[in-house]
Amino acid sequence: MGDHTAHSGDIYGTATVMTGRIVKGIGGFYYVHTGTRTYTCRAKGIFRLDGTKPLVGDMVDIDIIDDADDTGNITGIRERSNELIRPMVANVDQAVIIFALTDPAPNFLTLDKMILQYKAQGIPVLICFNKEDIVKDEDVAAVLSDYMGSGCGLFVTSAKENEGVDELKTHLAGRTSVVAGPSGAGKSSLINCLTGSYVMQTGEISEKLLRGKHTTRHSEIIPIGEDTYIIDTPGFGSFELNDIRCEDLSDLYAEFNDLRSCRFRPCSHVHEPDCAVRSAVEDGLISRMRYDDYVYIYTELSKSRRY
Repeated sequence: MGDHTAHSGDIYGTATVMTGRIVKGIGGFYYVHTGTRTYTCRAKGIFRLDGTKPLVGDMVDIDIIDDADDTGNITGIRERSNELIRPMVANVDQAVIIFALTDPAPNFLTLDKMILQYKAQGIPVLICFNKEDIVKDEDVAAVLSDYMGSGCGLFVTSAKENEGVDELKTHLAGRTSVVAGPSGAGKSSLINCLTGSYVMQTGEISEKLLRGKHTTRHSEIIPIGEDTYIIDTPGFGSFELNDIRCEDLSDLYAEFNDLRSCRFRPCSHVHEPDCAVRSAVEDGLISRMRYDDYVYIYTELSKSRRY
C-alpha cells in the first residue's frame, strides 16, 4: 500500500491544508498523523450529511486551526482501498486474527466467520493461536490440522513466554495489519511483544464470564517497525457476518476450491448427492469441524436472506 503517512502542507491564505492518516478516533475526535506531528481534529459536518464517517486508517485532508495547539478539521477523505465494518477501519493490507488455544476455549465458529468476512473483501488472513504454553502439543497439532487447508497463514505463539512472536512479526513487515480477536485471547499482550515495549494495557480473564475484560476500547494504529503498522481493535464476545450470500459462501473456503467434480452445478455442498466436498470430508481430506461450521453458516445465511 506504500507509505501511509502524510506528506506536505499547502498554504491557502491563512489556512494550512495538510494530508495525514487517522491513527485513532475517540469521542468524536480524530488523531491525524502527518508524518512529523499528530493533530487533534474534528470532522466537518458535511460528512454527517452524506453518511460518511472517517475511519482509523483513512488518509484525510485537514485544515490546521491552531498549529501551536496541534488542532484541525478534517475536510476530505481520500479514496479507500478497502473498508471493514467490524472492526471499523480502512486501508489495511492483511488481517491477523488472534485466538487463544485455551482460557478461554476457542469458538471456532466465530473464527470461521471472521475468516469469511475478511476473505469476502479480498483481505489476506493470518491466524495466530496464542497461549501455546498452557496446552498440550497434540492439541495444538489438532487445531493446526483443521485450518491447514484454509488458505490462511498459521502461527502459534505464547505472549507470556514471548515464543513464536518473531516469526509472526516477519510476516507483518512492510504492511498495515488489522489485529482482531475475541476478548481474552491475549491480543494486547501479543502487541506488547511485537512492539518490544509496554504499549497496551492487558486484562485478566473474567472468572464469571470466562472471557477477557475489554482492555481496548477503540481502534488505534501502532507502528512496530519501518513502514510496518498494526491496528489494534476492541475485543468482542460474538461476531456476525455482513453482506455475504449463501450462494457465494463455498467460494470463500479454500479447501473446496480444488474440488470441482460435484454432480450438480452449482452445488451447495450441503444436501446434494455425489458431492465432491462431502466425499472429501468423509475421506478425511477436509476438516469435519470446518465443514460442519460451513453447513451451519450456510443455513444461517439462507434463513436470513432478504427478498
